[in-house]
Amino acid sequence: MCRFCVGNLFTNQSLHAGWSAGGGAAFADGLSRRAFMAMAGATAGAAGLGLRADPAAAAGEAPADLIFKGGTIIPLAAPGHATVEALAVRGGQIVAAGTQSDIDGLKGGSTKVMDLGGRTLLPGFIDPHQHSCFMAVFAELLTDVGYTTYPTREKLTAGLKALDAKLPQGAWLLAYDFDNLLQGGDLSMTELDGISKDRPIFIWYINMHDGAANSAAFKIADIPSNVGTLPGGGHFGRNPDGSFNGLVYEESAMLKFVTKALPPITPQVFAKAMQDYFKSSAALGYTTTHEPGTVQPGWVEGLVKLTASGTGRLSASFQYDDLKAAAAYQHLGYGPKATLLPNSRFSLFGIKIIGDGSNQTLTGAQTKPYLNTTEKGTPNYSAAELKEMVAAVKAAGWPVQIHCNGDATIDDALDAIEAAYGANPAPATGLNRIEHSTMVRADQLKRMKALGVQPSFLMNHVFFYGAAYRDQIFGPERAAFMDPAGACVSEGIPFTLHTDAPCSTPGALRLVQTAVTRQCDIDKSIVGPDQAISVEEALRAVTSAAATQIGQGDRLGSLEAGKEADLVILEQDPFKVAPDEIMNIKISETWVGGEQTFG
Repeated sequence: MCRFCVGNLFTNQSLHAGWSAGGGAAFADGLSRRAFMAMAGATAGAAGLGLRADPAAAAGEAPADLIFKGGTIIPLAAPGHATVEALAVRGGQIVAAGTQSDIDGLKGGSTKVMDLGGRTLLPGFIDPHQHSCFMAVFAELLTDVGYTTYPTREKLTAGLKALDAKLPQGAWLLAYDFDNLLQGGDLSMTELDGISKDRPIFIWYINMHDGAANSAAFKIADIPSNVGTLPGGGHFGRNPDGSFNGLVYEESAMLKFVTKALPPITPQVFAKAMQDYFKSSAALGYTTTHEPGTVQPGWVEGLVKLTASGTGRLSASFQYDDLKAAAAYQHLGYGPKATLLPNSRFSLFGIKIIGDGSNQTLTGAQTKPYLNTTEKGTPNYSAAELKEMVAAVKAAGWPVQIHCNGDATIDDALDAIEAAYGANPAPATGLNRIEHSTMVRADQLKRMKALGVQPSFLMNHVFFYGAAYRDQIFGPERAAFMDPAGACVSEGIPFTLHTDAPCSTPGALRLVQTAVTRQCDIDKSIVGPDQAISVEEALRAVTSAAATQIGQGDRLGSLEAGKEADLVILEQDPFKVAPDEIMNIKISETWVGGEQTFG
């Protein structure tokens, strides 16, 4: 996972070309900012394509556009996973969910009846913390060589050699997602020269802050042998004799290679990447994803256009550094009033602050040392600085999201939130979130409940790194309480599950399975069995609870009259398969606003 969440490398202006001078763009076809703002002003406060229907419409005379029946329909509208026999949709919203006889009364001559054929219908999945735009660009320009693609070093080497054989002479071999913890340790220049000494090779680590290159890439990048630390902390790994070992650290160092290797990121490239992303996201059952902190204010105009129809919903929060620029969009709705921007499936929520690093790199800030070390990690900001930043977010009227992997940073974050917002501020500014909350303590959860703060857990930590947390990073006792969803259930604290993709593999069903089983994929061990939760609780964490955490609980996340018809159809019922088979359930269809986007 990431050191400082997802890096900002791909927003560096040196990699972009063809964008408007102000940074905004309509990506593909052109939509002037003046026209965009005029349209926004005319319809501010409305939900655009997602304008809610009156729940009483079910009693009217207009027939339904769609009726789903013939399978297991689980609305997740109330506690318990009660089922209904049929579901009716009109104008992109759900108008009724109930018995077959009730729904038959809404059938008209133009109504399409969708027979589920025994499949299972659920609310569409929501990832409340996923860097969708970066995922899209990575997938468009780079090749994924991560753990789920090549789980062993031997398979990785074979895969890289196969890629090399397919590329034309002189082309760069560019890849991403390499995980040094799971794929056999750091890459080296010698190892990559074994793939090719002639073709330049550059591979990003999954943390997006480190990379590795071969000798040909170092030559093209023109890195002098006596180079020191670059502005921003960029530097290069070295062998004992002082020669380069192939490792490249931080953005300023990686830019030396990336500016030579990548084609320009144009609005057209970005648009195609996003269109392809929405297709792959729908194939995973996602109807909404939330991008915290990596959407640039200048992208809003283009994302409105890209999400006009035929895509999933994209929610976004701005980075703290963009707080002033974010003010231009506040009148369109955010926080507890996170309405869709006009004529789009795009919405805004809050402001994100990155409080510390990651536990895998020992940069998450802890109150106790990491296992067998004296290292505790260091927060990115002092407690006083964080209080000032959170106060500025509150003064601007936004909810705040603070990235905290270590418990020391969580202490500082909760102090800052309490000082700025007091307790339970949701009605005024929207709920505040602690992102990842990986090593949160039991006393901190109680404090979150008192303050009305909600955690979001990167449950893939357990799936991919549970054994490493237990044996290498924290020890058994501390690792057993990592990502403690079970404690949240016991305390009555709402929480969500997210992937932080591309810093881990996307897919809601993997999160559900892991939250239910607490099984680490690496050695099949169970890490923290006391923190396991039920299938229903896990599903709510990627549907209704996730909708609430992006300010849209009133219109997304469950199958109820008046909510958007965002649906996922599964080939099997997750309540009936073995817990360790949930992630293998096939996604059959995905629907957004009554429109089929996959299947």
